[in-house]
Amino acid sequence: MTTTTRPEHGASVASPLRTPAFRRFLLAHLVSATGSAMAPVALAFAVIGRGGGAQSLGIVLAANTVPTLVFLLLGGVLADRMSRSRILFLGNLGAGLAQAAVAVLVAVGAATTLAISVCACLSGVSAAFIAPAAQGIASRLVPREQLQQANALVRVPGNAVKIIGPVVGGFVVALAGPAWALGWDAATFAVAALLLLGLRLAGSVPSGGGVVGDLRVGWAGFRSRTWLWSYTVAGTAVVAAWLAGYQLLGPLVADGSYAGARSWGMVQGAFAAGLLAGTLVCLVWKPRRLMLVCVLAGSGIMLPLAALGLELSLAWVLAAAVVAGIGLDVAIVSWSTVMQQQIRDEELGRLGAFNAVGERIAIPIGYLLVAVASKHWTGQHILLVCAGIILAATLANACVRDVYRIRRV
Repeated sequence: MTTTTRPEHGASVASPLRTPAFRRFLLAHLVSATGSAMAPVALAFAVIGRGGGAQSLGIVLAANTVPTLVFLLLGGVLADRMSRSRILFLGNLGAGLAQAAVAVLVAVGAATTLAISVCACLSGVSAAFIAPAAQGIASRLVPREQLQQANALVRVPGNAVKIIGPVVGGFVVALAGPAWALGWDAATFAVAALLLLGLRLAGSVPSGGGVVGDLRVGWAGFRSRTWLWSYTVAGTAVVAAWLAGYQLLGPLVADGSYAGARSWGMVQGAFAAGLLAGTLVCLVWKPRRLMLVCVLAGSGIMLPLAALGLELSLAWVLAAAVVAGIGLDVAIVSWSTVMQQQIRDEELGRLGAFNAVGERIAIPIGYLLVAVASKHWTGQHILLVCAGIILAATLANACVRDVYRIRRV
């Protein structure tokens, strides 16, 4: 198969789906998403089944998150220097092997917290190389005017299976055990790896400058774009407040003020439905001021935090979750399109990695602050503070002049 490159404008087709290489990429994403949607349920019950509690599960999650942060910048450099399709192949293959190891450990009854954490660490390293390489794939496969539609289509499979995947995963775990669900996730990674290898996308920057030199050039490019670093700084606060409020406090408040797991499951379902609806919005709505839409739409995630903090009825919380999901997906698609249109292909991996590190680096701090604050404040009060942080960061970012300057190409 010949090397796939960015199509010329004169070769534009009516839809990204008319491009065979993009269909292959979309199929790989769909296959992988079916396993990834079930994996969290299976992993949680694999830990619980061995007698582990919140502490054990927290160790496993940390073992998965920290390596991603450590290796993201290196992943960004390699995404600009090497074949992105080969990086995606190796990254998915590595993640599949790690998940297969967990499945075997669970099946034979040897899934200790340490053993699962080692596998989670390997999976986190793989994710650090997959994310930067995937950032620029769409811009290589479709014309620039089709990037938003392509980014939205890539989001459809993952958002769709988020609605039914956890339910299916729960049934599989209940009927056959977590090992089968984890094994399926490993198989989907392997299939996706083979599909992605077939894209054969070459790297952009010839090797020779060194990793440190490439990082310096990438950092200079990151600093020179006000819209990029201001959004990343705002995201540092927004992402930490959102995850600390939604993932950590959300289930606890639902357990104390609503109907527990049943109510929280409905909230998560409503949020996933909103994500899918947001993807469909992006398929038909093409705003000119993409960056402004990205900043404002993303602020919708404060709504379910505020609704839970004010102890509104479950109906209002569900409505807020749907709106939050719609806004978040519109923001994600808009951001991906802005990055691909405004940044040269040979810099996209590194600049995307700097953004990803900046947005994630404060997540552990957010969890720690919430743990400390919970000794003095109620969960509802902290949720309102988290919502206020998201609102304040959004308003500050909306005041940046470059946010208004960035428009659809």
